Amino acid sequence: MPLDLNRIAGERGADLRSWPPRYDPAYRPGPEERCWLPEVERAAPEQRDELILAKLRAQVRWAWERSPFYRRKWDEAGVSPDSLRTLRDLARFPVVQKNELRAAQAAHPPFGDYLCIDPAEVARIHGTSGTTGRPTVFGIGRDDWARIAEAHARILWGAGIRPRDRVMICSFFSLYMGSWGALIGVERLGATAFPFGAGVAGQTLMGVQWAREMKPTAFYGTPSYALHFADTARREGIDPRSFGFRVLFFSGEPGAGIPSTKKQIEETFGAACIDMGSTAEMSPWMTDGECGARGGMHLWQDIVYTEVCDSKTFQPLPYGAEGTPVYTHLERTSQPMIRFVAGDLTRWTDAPCACGRTYPRLPQGIYGRIDDMFIVRGENIYPSAIEDVLRAIDGFGGEFRVIVSRREAMDDLLVRVEVAPGRDAPALESEMRERLQARVGVRPRLELVAQGTLPRTEFKAKRVIDDRDLYRKGVSGS
Repeated sequence: MPLDLNRIAGERGADLRSWPPRYDPAYRPGPEERCWLPEVERAAPEQRDELILAKLRAQVRWAWERSPFYRRKWDEAGVSPDSLRTLRDLARFPVVQKNELRAAQAAHPPFGDYLCIDPAEVARIHGTSGTTGRPTVFGIGRDDWARIAEAHARILWGAGIRPRDRVMICSFFSLYMGSWGALIGVERLGATAFPFGAGVAGQTLMGVQWAREMKPTAFYGTPSYALHFADTARREGIDPRSFGFRVLFFSGEPGAGIPSTKKQIEETFGAACIDMGSTAEMSPWMTDGECGARGGMHLWQDIVYTEVCDSKTFQPLPYGAEGTPVYTHLERTSQPMIRFVAGDLTRWTDAPCACGRTYPRLPQGIYGRIDDMFIVRGENIYPSAIEDVLRAIDGFGGEFRVIVSRREAMDDLLVRVEVAPGRDAPALESEMRERLQARVGVRPRLELVAQGTLPRTEFKAKRVIDDRDLYRKGVSGS
């Protein structure tokens, strides 16, 4: 039986019969409702797939008719909107990678030839910083901005945020999409937004003072910044639990999906730790987002359709397999992404969730990136695995760095680790080394340093330094 779209439009203010869908900006569920759109979120997957396919076909045709980028790419691959008869047919379409977007914007500045709306209709410009290459410009139409807000409100509702909440947003307000996406979702949901920001010298200490005064009930930022926020509070003699947070939700790095980090955040603040986030190109980026059951991130497939694919062939993998997410917008008129590869790593499942939603889930969240993985003596190692081990050890001081180098033609793994005061350093070093070797398969060298030695971050933590190229250059130049 198909979903009753007429009833959803009448009762929920979500007209899904047209494309792009129309949403009533005044609609909100009752405070005790667990789902924003229960008929969709809890539908049998095959019923929801009919809605997804209808949206997908409309989205692909929109891009085909308005984007030289997609028409050229799909012509070369021998596909068109008429090729899309089932959801399985999407795998016939070629993937889009970030280097292609940069090239398209270089050739057709500033937005690239995949914009799909008139440049005069762009309401907001965001983008990347360009620190690792040419900046990517995001041109977002006004209607798309409203739909992003709708999606984020719906997903934040699933995470447990309610109109009575006061949400402190502690992340950069700049080109970065994360802060703005959290802000518009909070505003659309009807909660009180407290956009405090981050990044200015002394701002964390000021944020602690503001949090003590304003008593926000929810917090957004990166996991590493939340722990830095807690450390700053403790130095002022303030218990982080006294802030009264109920929910902390995160994006930007994998920490909230790492079991030991999630546990530490929840014990530190006495609140639920919610993992979210895909990539700015895919805004609404919360469509990889946990619910209040905290069993891993749901893939909200009727907003952004996600396949977990082989990282080389980009063909979809069965549930239970590890691969890279490939994302497709279903409601985007400006710069739609059709089969965009973000380069992340995850594992997916269709096992039931306690919340009753029937979406696939990423039970371990996004736990790495293809380009974050490093190989030492034949072992594939992810920074998230090292973090999970260290944060589970009593006596870990809160920060670490990984230095990969080469000594006498042999890969060397050094982990520089902070240690809490008053700990038995030799015993702690032995425990850390044994646990790390068991987890990553390589015996590391350890360098223990005092707590507070390593720098903290107000944004995404970067903890791996690979110096092996310096060795290679030295050898080749000798």
